[in-house]
Amino acid sequence: MKLLLASSNPGKLREYRELAGESGIELAGLQNSAEIEEFEETASTFAENAGGKAQHYSRFTDECVLADDSGLVVPALGGAPGVRSARYAGVNATDQDRIDKLLREMKDKKGDERYAKFVCVTAIAKQGRVLAVTSASAQGVVTEAPRGANGFGYDPIFLFPELARTYAELTNQEKNLYSHRGKAFRSMLGVLAIR
Repeated sequence: MKLLLASSNPGKLREYRELAGESGIELAGLQNSAEIEEFEETASTFAENAGGKAQHYSRFTDECVLADDSGLVVPALGGAPGVRSARYAGVNATDQDRIDKLLREMKDKKGDERYAKFVCVTAIAKQGRVLAVTSASAQGVVTEAPRGANGFGYDPIFLFPELARTYAELTNQEKNLYSHRGKAFRSMLGVLAIR
């Protein structure tokens, strides 16, 4: 089975290819995505954004399209950055800009106030119809400073308590095993096996 990933994020494509591993699923980026009208992720939930994105891009190909919406949820910040995780510090902000903004806002937070979770919702659509949606989360803590050089996004400041390391300090294999994206994708593989 071939899936096209509706994302311009090379880190996500790499992770999904690793997650697909030996499942028999081939993952590729969308072809000619620059020519396709971009889907605006304006919904208030991860599920609506993922489903809408998969549905939108699946209208431009005969292949199944996999989309996800994921982000970091910090209850002490009212759930921010949440569905706006990628745009948290502005449209053209870098990962470092987003990390810096979050750390500034967390500056006075201590103990349980630093609790956070990563959420991922995946959706698969074909020819404008959503076929399946799965979701998962991973619990953690926002560190006071970045640690590690792997991963992308908020990985350097998301401490995974079970391993006492940030996502950016984990190997790719460890992150794929424990991460929100890994869990959501494995759930999707289970759904696809049933279909």
